[in-house]
Amino acid sequence: MSRTRRDGLAFTVIVVCVVALCAIPMALIIAASGAPTLMLSAALLAAVPVGPVIGAYLWLDRYEPEPRSLLAMGVAWGAFAATLAALFVQGIGGLAPGFDDATQVTWFAPISEEATKGIFLLLLMWWRRHELDGLLDGIVYAGMVGVGFAFTENILYLAAAYNGTDGFGPGGVEALTGTFIMRCLASPFAHPLFTAFTGVGVGIAVSSRSGFVRFVAPIAGYVAAVAAHATWNGSAVNGTFIGIYLTLMVPVFLLVAGFAFWQRRAERRMLDSALREAATRGLVPATDLPWIVDLRGRKAARRYASQTGGKRARAATEEYQQAAIELGFLHHRYLRGTAPADFAVRGREYMSRMQAVRPSVVFPGQVVPIR
Repeated sequence: MSRTRRDGLAFTVIVVCVVALCAIPMALIIAASGAPTLMLSAALLAAVPVGPVIGAYLWLDRYEPEPRSLLAMGVAWGAFAATLAALFVQGIGGLAPGFDDATQVTWFAPISEEATKGIFLLLLMWWRRHELDGLLDGIVYAGMVGVGFAFTENILYLAAAYNGTDGFGPGGVEALTGTFIMRCLASPFAHPLFTAFTGVGVGIAVSSRSGFVRFVAPIAGYVAAVAAHATWNGSAVNGTFIGIYLTLMVPVFLLVAGFAFWQRRAERRMLDSALREAATRGLVPATDLPWIVDLRGRKAARRYASQTGGKRARAATEEYQQAAIELGFLHHRYLRGTAPADFAVRGREYMSRMQAVRPSVVFPGQVVPIR
């Protein structure tokens, strides 16, 4: 078994075990937070923004789609492992002298929550580094963790609002509605946005040739995540929430969203350039590139394969495209001088996958090889 496969297996085992161990106590905490009907209603309300937010991140991730299993692990980590660990750490902080409620909310919560969310990104960087090809991948994985964390946290906040145990009023349907509007509708990207800074730091680390940058970037990203989170929480404590929301958080969100969109377009240019260079080396036919690089070309090729070669041809086309995309990103890292240690092994693996299915691939205008 290659080192990459061993590291991937270690990552999967650790993440799945931690999530499974945390899921049961987290479920018990949720169950103890209110009556079953209330908790079911809170879960349904908390789930409202999950689909659209995940959809936004999947849209960003279209040029080099990350494994769905890893994205699901990120959501699960945020929903169970990160939330339970944060509750535990915050519970300890609440018992320590000097941590009043304002300090707990403004500083201790952001420090602990961004740390527990960021651990998933560090594990990914250590054991599944080959899945991280730059800043956009870091943002996407951070977003998945943030979505999971926000989902579980929103359940608890919605229940507390209805029960009147959140410290902001007597509770009831009106309080529940206000919390739903504020947390689920007005700020569904809050936790993904905070953790995105850590994701950017991790993305910079895996893309850099400097050992110093690789060490410092994730730390700087985490500090930025804590600062943004603390500013958000502090505004709720000191009564400046609306002002901070409009003058700081919305512009920061738009800035990060614009940066992510720019990175998405940059990935397209980078993939095109890397594969064209790879084509000059005979690694991939230049005539295949339009059906690999361009998103509409990929979709058209898969549709054409289905129409002319059936499910088998479509599956072969999808496999060929994915292997070629992975090869393109790997080749880009090689050209930049940041190729991983197992570069040659992984390159041969992608080439083998492409060669194995290429006889069955159907691109528009080509002769159909199978039925």
